[in-house]
Order: sequence, then structure tokens, then C-alpha cells
Amino acid sequence: MIKEMGRLNIDDFKFLDAAVEKIFRNVEKGKSALAEKQITELGNTANYFVREELGKRLAQYKGNGEMDEICGNLLEHFIYGVRATGLFYFYHKHQSRPEIIIKTIEKTFESVPWESETICFDMWKRFPEAMKKYMPAWAESPNEKKRAISMHGMENIAGRHPQYILTFVSNLLDDESEEVQKKISHLLTQVGRQRPQQCYNNVRRWLMDADEKRIRTIWQTMKKLANIFTQKSKRDKSADFINITQRTVHDWRGDSNPNVASMGAKLAGIINSKK
Repeated sequence: MIKEMGRLNIDDFKFLDAAVEKIFRNVEKGKSALAEKQITELGNTANYFVREELGKRLAQYKGNGEMDEICGNLLEHFIYGVRATGLFYFYHKHQSRPEIIIKTIEKTFESVPWESETICFDMWKRFPEAMKKYMPAWAESPNEKKRAISMHGMENIAGRHPQYILTFVSNLLDDESEEVQKKISHLLTQVGRQRPQQCYNNVRRWLMDADEKRIRTIWQTMKKLANIFTQKSKRDKSADFINITQRTVHDWRGDSNPNVASMGAKLAGIINSKK
């Protein structure tokens, strides 16, 4: 039997390959119910890697059988691992059609959250233009989990498209959801590390007329960036980051806006205390 936990070895791959061959034969013979039963038995596992490898292998089916219908049914199954297998099938099958992957994730972001987030992260790496097209509508959803996942993995474009992220985040700054706020803080930290000047310019503008809630959100991000500034390791910070952060904190302390000046004073307290 295939292992229940951990990465797969050569014997596990051979086992999966043989099982998938049987599934393909049943699909070709029109035995869809039997094929779905076999997939369900394999996908009913706690092992993430089994689910992904099974979905990837099923996506290689080239026949005329009802594989799409079978795997579509998996997305609605009551077993988590089976739903995840169905998601991986559509993900690997439609690598050249990112819009189909996005529409599939739209069905699974709540029912298969871990794998949906993993795929979103990869999509921002491989298909950023498609994600930039569809995610703004997700950010307007009444569903807080959908708003949150709209930003998952967006840090992959922080270096190339920082202003897209900053504009996107600005529309969610006052969101009531804690999950959304955590995503915002994470994204702003990544943009701040890679494009500090653009990040700080936007943050200052947001602070100008901010209420207490927005100030707390911004503080969580700026506190992280100040702590990165003080770290001995240079792995997470460039010379630009160090110089721009230091200058920004100095300038903010003397800013005429009380919100900006207060933030500058608090940040200076972190930076100066670690010297």
C-alpha cells in the first residue's frame, strides 16, 4: 500500500501508475462509476503528495471517456482528500488555460482551502496577468475567505509590480476581517522589503486621515519592517531598504500630520533601541 504520510518514493509512484492505468481502462470501457470508486479509494488519504500525484496522473488521460465529469464529481465529495484530488486534476489538466484553474479554485477555496492556497500561490508566479484580471472581483466578495485568498501569493509580483499590490491593498485597508488584515500586513511587508520607497509613500498617504483601526493595521506592518531593519542578518534587507527606512522614520517623526508623526516616533523607538 502507498504510504499515509510524507513524500513518495519510487515504489509509491509505481503503485499509483498501475492504479491509474486500471482507472483509465475502466473509463474507456464506460465504467465511470467503478473508475470514480477507484479514484475515491486512492484519494481518501491524509497524504497531500498522494492527492497531488494522483490528480496529476489522472490529468494525463487522453481518451474519450467521462474523466472530466468524474473528477467534477470529486469536487463535491464529502471526503477532503477526494475533493483535493479533483482540484489537482483540473489544475494539472489546464496548465495552458489559467482562467479554468481560477474558476475551479472559485469552487474550492472553502472546501479545499490548503490546496487552493497552494495553487493560488503558484498561479501568481506563473500566470500573474490572469490573476491580476480576476482577483479584483474576488476582493469585492461578501465572503471574507474569498477576499483573503484573492491576495494569497501576490507577494510573488512584489518586486515587478509593487504599485499593483499597493493599489489592490488600498481598497481593503479598512476590511473588518482579521484574515484579510493578516494578508494585507504580509503583503505590505513583502513590498516594503523589496520596494521600500513606493511602500512608504503609500503608507504615509493612508495614515493622513486614518482612524484607529487603520492605524493598527499599518502599525502591524511597519513594526515588522522596523524589526527586519534591526536584524543582524542581511538576508532579508538590502542597502536601499536600510537607507530608505532610516530616512523615512526620521522624516515621519517631524511630519506635520499627527498620525504620521506618531508612527514615526514609535518606529524610531524600535530602530534606535536595537542599535
